[in-house]
Amino acid sequence: MNEFLRWPPFDRRNAMELMEPFRRLFEGEPERSMMRVEEEIKDNVLTVRAELPGVDPDKDVEIAVTDGTLQIKAERRESSEKKEDDSYRSEFRYGSMFRSIPLPKGVNEEDICATYKDGVLEIRAPLPERGEEGSKRTIPIRRG
Repeated sequence: MNEFLRWPPFDRRNAMELMEPFRRLFEGEPERSMMRVEEEIKDNVLTVRAELPGVDPDKDVEIAVTDGTLQIKAERRESSEKKEDDSYRSEFRYGSMFRSIPLPKGVNEEDICATYKDGVLEIRAPLPERGEEGSKRTIPIRRG
């Protein structure tokens, strides 16, 4: 495998996930359909921050974990009205956003928590201690 693909931002990704930003680019209005996400591992905690200004996290955001993948779905609704003496102008936009982020092996779904403040959704997932990810079994060698 290419050493570049072992770089931490890519090491848990498959080829289809790496193509996701390009798919969204060609959907139209990339700034509206693309959810900007930042990932950080610090002090044995994976922190994912998603830029979601103008959404109500109680009504417009859904976070789920499916098959070891963190999924974030959001709906944005914007509208504006301008009334003057002899005219009226109304404009609205609707859009949905989705991101999926693979979680490291061994993350306990029950320990994942999320907060929303100032247009930023922050999701924290404590990582398992090294050695907790799976048991190691030594295979004896028989002579024969």
